[in-house]
Amino acid sequence: MNATTPGHCAPSEAPRDALAPVYAQYPFEVDHAEGVWLINARGERLLDLYGGHAVAALGYGHPGWTEALAAQARACQFQTNALPMAIRARAAQRLLAFSQLELASVFLVNSGAEANENALRLALRVTARPHVAALEGAFHGRTAAAAAVTWGSEAWYGFPRKPFDVSFMPRHEPGAIAEHVTERTAAVIVEPVQGLAGAVDLGAPYLAALRERCDRVGALLIFDEVQCGLGRVGAPFAATLYGVTPDLLTTAKALGNGFPCAALLTSARVSAALKVGELGTTYGGGPMACAALLACIEAIESQRLLENVRHMSETIRRTCHVGPVSAIQGEGLLLGLRMRRPAKQIQAELLRRGILAGTASDPQVLRLLPPFILQAAHVELLRRALADIGE
Repeated sequence: MNATTPGHCAPSEAPRDALAPVYAQYPFEVDHAEGVWLINARGERLLDLYGGHAVAALGYGHPGWTEALAAQARACQFQTNALPMAIRARAAQRLLAFSQLELASVFLVNSGAEANENALRLALRVTARPHVAALEGAFHGRTAAAAAVTWGSEAWYGFPRKPFDVSFMPRHEPGAIAEHVTERTAAVIVEPVQGLAGAVDLGAPYLAALRERCDRVGALLIFDEVQCGLGRVGAPFAATLYGVTPDLLTTAKALGNGFPCAALLTSARVSAALKVGELGTTYGGGPMACAALLACIEAIESQRLLENVRHMSETIRRTCHVGPVSAIQGEGLLLGLRMRRPAKQIQAELLRRGILAGTASDPQVLRLLPPFILQAAHVELLRRALADIGE
């Protein structure tokens, strides 16, 4: 399969004019997609190494996932959480088992921001403390609490004040943890591998130091695995990979492979504090979302995709340190290619060569978030394109 030059969007289509003008868009209009390929109406293909912001874990048109959604739609497309459904219970049980972590319960929601919002609220209520510590470079969402712990959100926050006290710790500096995590701290929230920051891997020693400090002062540890979770690091979760279990873990994106689906996993301590009516959501835990979740885990396990993620990650690290690439960072298929030139320039040149990659808040980092079904032939297309671009 050969990548081709991407087509261009028609700018005057009336439906697009009705959309709020809040997104910068690439010059390629997707008509349909197959596997790891995006295809426009003219049949031109774009190799998707961005996965729709790390969402398309199984790629496009996955038969098991598609049939699971179709079957559930025929059976019952939606029902309130006030009525029990077996598929909802199965989804929670399967997710806990897949995690391989000592966590006790699952609250199903719609998005990563919603999961983080609920994690923060629970931490504040359970501890009755006013402060949350986050990390420099963090991104946790655009809702009130999630954005409050997002680095640099002041530029777009919009709310008149934050709902709690926040401080930001420098990355990879264990000596600074005690200054920020004190007896006033309700929670520490971190992405074990920071996504938007450019695939910044915090590493097991630093995460273990956070765990130890939280235990010492009675704070709760929240892992935001919205982007790095559900297999993207080559293990069920980064918490599993690094051997550090948080009190609350949030996940989304890959969890539904494109169907809105997210979850908050909680420890026994946090779960024991929950009361009927304390949390709520209309669409979270809907049967279609549960069917998508179950299909994703089934595919990851039956197709041995965790093994493929690790293999493709190693292949990229081994072969793609060419052309403008000066270093490669991150874990699994959440990788940051550090460039000798601004990453936006390299992204544009790759797009002209039929490859879609992402950028990061670090202007020198190109971000790769491809589907877990990526193959060596696709990595070779990237290697050739980078070599062709040159330093």
